[in-house]
Amino acid sequence: MEKAQASAMAELTLRGVILGALITLIFTAANVYLGLKIGLTFATSIPAAVISMAVLRLFATGTILENNIVQTIASAAGTLSAIIFVLPALVIIGWWQGFPYWLSACTIALGGILGVMYSVPLRRALVTGSPLPYPEGVAAAEVLKVGAGSRLGEEENKRGLSAILLSALAAAAFSIVAKTRLLAEEAATFFKFGAGATSMSTSFSMALIGVGHLVGLSVGVAMFVGLLISWVGIVPYLTAPLPAGADLADLVGTTFRMKARFIGAGTIGVAAIWTLLKILGPIVSGIRSAMVANATRKAGNAGLLELTERDLPIGIVGGTIIASMLPIGVLLWIFAQGGPIAANPIPVIALTLAYVLVAGIVIASVCGYMAGLIGASNSPISGVGILAVLGASLMLAAIYGSGGDPDRAQALVAYALFTTAIVFGIATISNDNLQDLKTGQLVGATPWKQQIALILGVLFGALVIPPVLDLLNSAFGFAGAPGAGPNALPAPQAALISALAKGVLGGDLDWGLIGIGAGIGAVVVLVDELLGKAGKLRLPPLAVGMGIYLPMALTLLIPVGAVIGHLYNRWALRQSHPEFAERMGVLMATGFIVGESLFGVAFAGIVAATDSDTPLALVGESHWAIPLSILIFASVIGGLYAKLRRWASAPLA
Repeated sequence: MEKAQASAMAELTLRGVILGALITLIFTAANVYLGLKIGLTFATSIPAAVISMAVLRLFATGTILENNIVQTIASAAGTLSAIIFVLPALVIIGWWQGFPYWLSACTIALGGILGVMYSVPLRRALVTGSPLPYPEGVAAAEVLKVGAGSRLGEEENKRGLSAILLSALAAAAFSIVAKTRLLAEEAATFFKFGAGATSMSTSFSMALIGVGHLVGLSVGVAMFVGLLISWVGIVPYLTAPLPAGADLADLVGTTFRMKARFIGAGTIGVAAIWTLLKILGPIVSGIRSAMVANATRKAGNAGLLELTERDLPIGIVGGTIIASMLPIGVLLWIFAQGGPIAANPIPVIALTLAYVLVAGIVIASVCGYMAGLIGASNSPISGVGILAVLGASLMLAAIYGSGGDPDRAQALVAYALFTTAIVFGIATISNDNLQDLKTGQLVGATPWKQQIALILGVLFGALVIPPVLDLLNSAFGFAGAPGAGPNALPAPQAALISALAKGVLGGDLDWGLIGIGAGIGAVVVLVDELLGKAGKLRLPPLAVGMGIYLPMALTLLIPVGAVIGHLYNRWALRQSHPEFAERMGVLMATGFIVGESLFGVAFAGIVAATDSDTPLALVGESHWAIPLSILIFASVIGGLYAKLRRWASAPLA
């Protein structure tokens, strides 16, 4: 009876597609800004589902399956924004001055569509026939189910929207006041430490508190461990002995950027490789099971296949993958003009297409499995990007060698980064869409309709991302790019990936620093495995690597947010509706991120329009701004979580 009702429900509707596109504009812009600022993005499935339910309740014909399509579109587009971990690298190395719209949009779209196609055959292996938990996919399904219920669901939805709006407004308001300089945005001090020097810094960012709440205690602790390794160990060691009369701020900052981050890259690389090796066996087994199931279905009556098991036909999937190689080849040919590849492009482009095909299969499997295991937000997708750029760079180095003429090397680096951008598009979508398909499985959705929605989400995201990148580039610029100012966005992954490509193809990569990082990564992997066997709190190696690599100002509050989230979730478990209470915490944390991120995008527009780095400043810098910021920041966070607890514990009936 339930299946018959589900099949009669409206699912892939024009109304849902338009609503998904509108939500895409908001969350994609927020994720682009957040990723360029701190190197992290957030999963958009749950907030998109809540907003969709609130809007579609205004229509008598709104259904749970239509809500599912809306969150699928918005989730795909929001996740695709992780392409900013690679694409800004072309500006950082000086190859692009901005983002050519159609070249950027087509690159993003083709990579994303390939990601959807590659993961279609994996649905049966990694979703239907897998014990993977898919935390965000399950949570989104629960939100949709409750929202589709009667008065209880309506009350939950109302409180959830209130939590998102309140925290988003608070985060945006604090950011606005900080931009006036009445409050401080950041605090930092540099000091001698042992024979060297180091720094302690933090930014007053509610988004970081939200990120910490969402990633959880294990990731938060691991990032804090990485932070200690970097700022208590590596930086003081590398700055010793201190030169007489040294400017500590300049010395510490330069040492961190030019040396410590490459150690972090080595740690991330080893952690990523270890992750790939651990999940290779389960992926192969899952794909083998899917192939057996497919053969069994072909031998039977295809008409008896349930709606919830109908994917896009494998012929369309394979045909789309093969057909997409032609436009990708054209993009590579256009991009290669003016460099050494243009002299004899066919062999190199053919090899690149083979690399995209093979790397795409591996990356889709790996990212899908990782997202199913720990969630799309926690999935170490940047580590996959590092491996992808190393593979592309080593491929070109094997053909053209490394070093030599700087202009030639720059052209090769740019080509390697452009190739990585295509592959990374596959990674971003594979990291997300199996979560969405898990949600669909739990609410009775039709897989092929969701897969169409995923493609639509990719197209919407591809249209939105380039202009947002252009806006942020013209307003702030990216750290390390020619002419970048003091307020340039760090774009940490893009900076790291461009540095790795330049190091491999320029012949000047300090493999010693990467080797040290690899050694640290090996030790962390061992510790994490021992903790796992002992049943203790884990120490995710990739999170440790990110803690080493990212500036302290962008990481210190993440462990704080993780502790706050952990304590809140422990409280939530003691409530009469623990799942609802926990979801309320997720929604408030998401609101912190959305509010601050959206203001960041709006502020970028103000900067671009006024041609001023401080268009909202009312006063100059003052000594009382920092203590006042600490007091107000802590009070607002404490007050919001107290309000959240009242909302989450009040009766729902």
